[in-house]
Amino acid sequence: MTDLPPLPSLGGSPGLDGLPPLPTLGAVNRRPPANGARRAWQPATVTAVSDLTPTARSFFFALPAGTERHVPGQHYDIRLTAPDGSQAQRSYSIASAPGARGDAPTVELSVERIADGAVSPYLHDLVHVGDSVELRGPFGGWFIWRGDTPVVLVGGGSGIVPLMSMLRYWRALGRPVPLHLVVSVRTPEGLYYAEELAAEGASVTVVYTRAAPEGAERPPGRLSAADLAHVVRPFLGLPGATAYVCGGAGFAETASQLLVELGLDRSAVRVERFGPG
Repeated sequence: MTDLPPLPSLGGSPGLDGLPPLPTLGAVNRRPPANGARRAWQPATVTAVSDLTPTARSFFFALPAGTERHVPGQHYDIRLTAPDGSQAQRSYSIASAPGARGDAPTVELSVERIADGAVSPYLHDLVHVGDSVELRGPFGGWFIWRGDTPVVLVGGGSGIVPLMSMLRYWRALGRPVPLHLVVSVRTPEGLYYAEELAAEGASVTVVYTRAAPEGAERPPGRLSAADLAHVVRPFLGLPGATAYVCGGAGFAETASQLLVELGLDRSAVRVERFGPG
């Protein structure tokens, strides 16, 4: 069904490129392994910048020819070098779907501006179209989806970014399997990709926790079992059905536990937690 590239070897271990068992409710390690999956830093040119919310932007990069296509759920590292030689780097999830084979390599990284972050303020304030930025990747071997299994996606705030790559890839493939995205966000103004999500209709559920749009049937409140029950029910018993949860530590823990309580097996729930950037 898909022709995405194989994942790089993590070095030496037998079976499935040395990967550990599929993740359960633990966090994903976003550092490249010590003995394999090495990636060189490479320059990438900013081709477009798009505001998503008052504090989030998408940066579109043209990558060097021959760059390996990513798999939905993966991420890139960005490295900044100051005039004095000091460096800072952070990992950012890929929002774009993998391009078709033969397309010029491009990638969209969506970045929330964190006031005291090491990298995001620079990207928001000083990086413009035409600038060159150092990238390394793509990375990620277990929080990935190849488009061939039924999937429930649950994101909190900016945790929607890697899930958006999965949704877009699913759409590009012609919606071949059941998929449902649930995103929890504080206010309508904080919803990433709002118009695109609205166009997906019944495949997307938005939960507002602090303020809901006028006319919303659901009052503001935290994500609950009631919000997820109607989403999860059709996936129970489907072969290969998997859930992906991404967000801050508290959200990720709560959402993943709710999915298990609603009937999904722990081994079918993959979790990625993130921190400030």
